[in-house]
Amino acid sequence: MIPRYTRPEMAAIWEPQTRFKIWFEIEAHAADAMAELGVIPKDAAKTIWAKAKNATFDVARIDEIERETKHDVIAFLTHLAEIVGPEARFVHQGMTSSDVLDTCLNVQLTRAADILIANIDNLLAALKRRAFEHKMTPTIGRSHGIHAEPVTFGLKLAQAYAEFSRAKERLIAARKEVATCAISGAVGTFAQIDPRVEAHVAKAMGLVPEPISTQVIPRDRHAMFFATLGVIASSMERLAIEIRHLQRTEVLEAEEFFSEGQKGSSAMPHKRNPVLTENITGLARMVRAYVTPAMENVALWHERDISHSSAERMFGPDATVTLDFALNRLAGVVDKLVIYPQNMMKNLDRLGGLVHSQRILIALTQKGCSREDAYRLVQRNAMPVWRGEGDFLTLLKKDADVKKYLTDAEIAEQFDLGYHFKHVDTIFKRVFGTA
Repeated sequence: MIPRYTRPEMAAIWEPQTRFKIWFEIEAHAADAMAELGVIPKDAAKTIWAKAKNATFDVARIDEIERETKHDVIAFLTHLAEIVGPEARFVHQGMTSSDVLDTCLNVQLTRAADILIANIDNLLAALKRRAFEHKMTPTIGRSHGIHAEPVTFGLKLAQAYAEFSRAKERLIAARKEVATCAISGAVGTFAQIDPRVEAHVAKAMGLVPEPISTQVIPRDRHAMFFATLGVIASSMERLAIEIRHLQRTEVLEAEEFFSEGQKGSSAMPHKRNPVLTENITGLARMVRAYVTPAMENVALWHERDISHSSAERMFGPDATVTLDFALNRLAGVVDKLVIYPQNMMKNLDRLGGLVHSQRILIALTQKGCSREDAYRLVQRNAMPVWRGEGDFLTLLKKDADVKKYLTDAEIAEQFDLGYHFKHVDTIFKRVFGTA
């Protein structure tokens, strides 16, 4: 985790102190269940909670023990025994390290998912507000980066809203999939621990029992979780690139808010650069980069190995922290996005009416002209306009072959900008549920 791109709430989930507290809770809840089953004394379970529930674990001490034992869970259990005393001998009975590690990881991922879902909600709120604000603001739609036909800026934002609504649904599903608990002992057979212990711990930690584990929780669950984060990152980059293109000097239909005292360049005082969306683009690349090791972690040897462990210790915190930062930044960009309707209209008009070429094409075919001939007639008049030689409407009205099918009034009728927006309300109702 790089502090520059880390927010405190998400970072706290991955701090050593948080991890050790979760480990303790897993062990203590397991002790409670074992006490109820008569496996360990009830007084021992109570003492474990009483001695360590509010303890601050000595991270340095645990690290010191681990340097000798070369085992992180044993190091923790040794330190826990220093806090709890003799009753610590009843901790971890019948359990294996992965019971603690995997259950803890899934607790952390579900907590991280809750923050990310809240982030998406904030982004959705900003997108919805700005979409309705510019519901009927005309702008040019582009395909291949080239002017195509008119759209509205509200539709651009509505598209993003729909995409991030899907992102939220996927993340909710990924959270559910990864929210499992395994307290099944070595190789997952429950030979040394009752399945009812797992059920008790799962409920206490807000998880559900893993239906069948080996010595680890199956990593296909985690692969799906991080793949979902990767897809969300791609959606973020799509919106970020749209804003970056719109901020180009030659376009300038929208731009990131430029605050008082902000500097755009160390050399050129006039610069106002899309640094936030460029930053989001870079962070999205990093989140996607973590998907591959998550996928490769699925294939472990037999009932377990630890080839997944080192990778997860890095990409678990990094992917969630990075996406949290980027989502929060993107919501802020959308919320404060500066929009220039006059420039949108100026750009829309810069091709001299060529954006209405399809309407002329259709009108000609409806009057009896073949599609092939209609296309030829429209293109014949469009190309001079493309070269800056006149405007489309005037050239069409002067074309005798076009006039065989369409009157001047019928030609002019095809240049109605509002015609393109007659179904905006329908689209908004589909996306937002209300027009």
